[in-house]
Amino acid sequence: MTKVSIQRLATGVPGLDELLGGGVPEYSFNLLAGMPGSGKTTMAHQIMFSLANPQRRALFFTVLGEPPLKMLRYQQQFPFFDVSKVNQSIKFVNLAADLLEGDFDQVLERINKEVQAFAPSLVFVDSFRSVAQSAQAISAGPNGLQHFVQQLGTQMTSWLATTFLIGEYLAPESESSPIFTVADGIIWLSQLIHRDALVRKIQVIKMRGQSQSLGMHTFRISDNGLEIFPRAVLKARAAGLVAEGSNQRLSLGIAAIDQMMGGGLPVGYSMLVVGPSGSGKTVLATQFLDEGVRIGEPGVIAQFEKSSNRLMSHKLDAMIASGDIGVINTRTLDLSLDEILHDLIVMITRMHAKRVVIDSLSGFEMALAAVFREDFRESLYRLVTSLTDMGVTVLMTAEMADRYTELRFSPHGNAFLADAILMQRYIEMKGKLRRALSIVKVRGSAHSDDIYLYNITADGIAIGASLEQFQGILTGQPVAC
Repeated sequence: MTKVSIQRLATGVPGLDELLGGGVPEYSFNLLAGMPGSGKTTMAHQIMFSLANPQRRALFFTVLGEPPLKMLRYQQQFPFFDVSKVNQSIKFVNLAADLLEGDFDQVLERINKEVQAFAPSLVFVDSFRSVAQSAQAISAGPNGLQHFVQQLGTQMTSWLATTFLIGEYLAPESESSPIFTVADGIIWLSQLIHRDALVRKIQVIKMRGQSQSLGMHTFRISDNGLEIFPRAVLKARAAGLVAEGSNQRLSLGIAAIDQMMGGGLPVGYSMLVVGPSGSGKTVLATQFLDEGVRIGEPGVIAQFEKSSNRLMSHKLDAMIASGDIGVINTRTLDLSLDEILHDLIVMITRMHAKRVVIDSLSGFEMALAAVFREDFRESLYRLVTSLTDMGVTVLMTAEMADRYTELRFSPHGNAFLADAILMQRYIEMKGKLRRALSIVKVRGSAHSDDIYLYNITADGIAIGASLEQFQGILTGQPVAC
């Protein structure tokens, strides 16, 4: 017996092939199912226009109660819609009139006749649920539908065509529908509404003969069509971007802090800079990026807050304008972690960036869709793990209220995610409010445990003397917050 090799067809939907395990198996029988408005028809057209050519023709059956021209009017707004392929490589057939007569055998005969005449390699039926609803409204009943599905499945095998059935299904219906048993592949699209946010999700429930990515993944419908963002923990590994360990250290652009950390921040580490408002977190992050630019290391920033320091803001804007620093657009609310990570990886790869700044985690959390904020701690873990696996060094800022009766280093208990923590705070000395910083931890490395005073100058952060030198001035022992 000769082993059969199944070709996988690239769908043309960004991120979908990664979920499917390399593409759609040729000659497979697939179901695109989900809620109304979740993007099923758009995905079907995106796949069809990507795959169709003179050697691989596509036949699209529509059983809608309205002519396909209305549907095509909207689908033509997407750039993947190639008018030159219509009636050449792609043919649209409306089955509404055949379906209204209620004769399944007549519908099958019409489908078979069109397939024989056009000889397609791809067949789409939208919306297949209309057939199921018709079965329950007319004398054929559910048994007639099951017979129809079996007959259609048999015909599909004889056509040697890759088939997609598009249907609006809810979870309870899917458990009893015979079409879910017959299908080789099932792709489920859904919409989650949480408070005032809407998030679209996709799940590959089954894909025979190949391994697929499990779980729910985020997708967005933009002016270009569907774009899928596979779950963050898989993204860097799937892109082949996992880096080997390194003993190198990076300078933060402030020699005194490098010395406090035992020689700088180790490459591939994540560092959390935490402190109250106005303590200079963004200033330090900007100096970190500026030092990278100075030695020829591009960087990327996901900026969720505008810098209040005008000089640092101008410096950052200049680095972005020169192309040395890439910036992730975070102005769109209701983002997902996977979407942000996707954009980060694309930009990191394109720029060969070594340094990434997330400023700040508080702003990051607010930019996420409400449904993701509930799992912010887990989401942040996946983001940091994926980036550090690539060998990128990550600096994150987080705002913390300066409380002198509580020892905390980050909101939501996120301190464990960081390989290094630098804490900024205010202290009162002789009636004046001063800034002080200390290194809380640098994993696997010796570091200073002294607290140092610092100022924010026109050139950035300037480290002063340690508090140990001012013991005679202090009115009491400071309590870390």
